[in-house]
Amino acid sequence: MAQVGIVMGSDSDMPVMAKAADILEELGISYEMRIISAHREPDEFFEYAKTAEEKGFKVIIAGAGMAAHLPGMCAAIFPMPVIGIPMHTTSLGGRDSLYSIVQMPTGIPVATVAINGGANAGILAAKILATSDSELLSKLKAYTASLKDGVVKKDQHLQEVGYKNY
Repeated sequence: MAQVGIVMGSDSDMPVMAKAADILEELGISYEMRIISAHREPDEFFEYAKTAEEKGFKVIIAGAGMAAHLPGMCAAIFPMPVIGIPMHTTSLGGRDSLYSIVQMPTGIPVATVAINGGANAGILAAKILATSDSELLSKLKAYTASLKDGVVKKDQHLQEVGYKNY
């Protein structure tokens, strides 16, 4: 049974949404990924959002560009946390998506990450799940430590070779 639902309105969102899936896989979190358009197939979308809780989802990660209704509509129907990923758009650079997702009406909150912030959406979903899962919390702490180690190694390399040879 999947703990996280990942949903996007278009396959053009896949490179960003895949980053969320990659993080979930790295941390051993089960997920289901779907392409469902709230605008072009509303009946399928409503069925997805209405049945997400009974499928076992604890969090939904929803990516959307332009009008960006998918995350807010998920939050209106699904009773647990929804994380919105605003997608970069060619017309307005993703600001349109960002504004649409963060400007939800009172009572319909959507946690929102940066434009194209798929990895952070996966990490945030893991942090939400870790509030009641000590094993996952340990994995998250190890993940955070690995980020620090990566920066330390890059700095050591810089110090060894200098910026011109980096």
